[in-house]
Amino acid sequence: MQFTFSAAFFALVLAAAAVPTKRAACSNGRTAAHASCCVWFDVLDDIQENMYAPLGDLTFHDAIGFSPALFFEGKFGHIRLYLLPRGTDGDDSDGSIMAHSDVETLFPVQLTCAHIDDIVDAQRPFAIAHKVSFGDFIQFAGAVGVSNCAGAPRLEFLAGRLNFSIASPPGLVPDPFDPVDKIIARFADAGFAPNEIVDLLVSHTIAAQDHVDPTIPVRTPFDSTPSVFDAQFFVGTLLVGQTFPGNGSNQGEVVSPLAGEFRLQSDFAIARDPRMACEWQSFIGGNTQYWNTNHLICFCCCPSANHGTMTTKFRAAMSKMSTELKNLSEALLLREMYFTA
Repeated sequence: MQFTFSAAFFALVLAAAAVPTKRAACSNGRTAAHASCCVWFDVLDDIQENMYAPLGDLTFHDAIGFSPALFFEGKFGHIRLYLLPRGTDGDDSDGSIMAHSDVETLFPVQLTCAHIDDIVDAQRPFAIAHKVSFGDFIQFAGAVGVSNCAGAPRLEFLAGRLNFSIASPPGLVPDPFDPVDKIIARFADAGFAPNEIVDLLVSHTIAAQDHVDPTIPVRTPFDSTPSVFDAQFFVGTLLVGQTFPGNGSNQGEVVSPLAGEFRLQSDFAIARDPRMACEWQSFIGGNTQYWNTNHLICFCCCPSANHGTMTTKFRAAMSKMSTELKNLSEALLLREMYFTA
């Protein structure tokens, strides 16, 4: 059974598809539409008070770890797994990165781009303590982490995943040094169009690097306002590079526009790719003359978007990543059954 969740700062709003006549009583005088939702109030209180690891870093790394292409090639998953309930079939946000951390956290991209193993180790005890599935916990923590930032949207959260998964195969998380064509192909396999890649990258407005450059401080940000959910990341990525924050010459890194700021090679390339540049620049809006006088590389005549549009698109992309990829899996099952019947 699945329930919808949105988190904003320290508030929690829980809703079910059908509202019962009497709400369930939860801890500290709070209520929910269904008793099964009450545990998430307790999880929220616990992680806000006691978790010091990044909350949102696992959401993408867990959800992107499935491949319909590999499934049809017989290299990942099994047809029987697609008959199981959502979150138990080895696809999308099933918690496999936590359940199979001995496999997935050793992939090169997990070791060089972030301390994913440390984050998994920090988050796992909370999921176990509250008796919630790893897949549910990862997506819930991500929603809370985003909502803690000023200007961020409330993300949808669906509970109900079981603690059953299979380990993701290697190579499904894009590397920051991958060519744009390879990145687009990987996301297309997962069901995302090029513009939706940009929508997901809105998350980089509150993100940072960990170990692409091991010589600089951990969590060196991607833009100048890392605690604010704004469009500064999209502006900064288009500015002319001036310097490296560290010693430079690191795979997956290009010159940054400001001291103390880190620029991923993939962000730099995606921002300038003609298939995604318009979506990228639409999030900037504002005073184009000001940005042009500050060394903006390019600016096409694309419709400008306000902050609300940016957050709405990000919320939709995150919802698709964490909850709707199952629909693709079900379609694959029907196709497989049709062609093998």
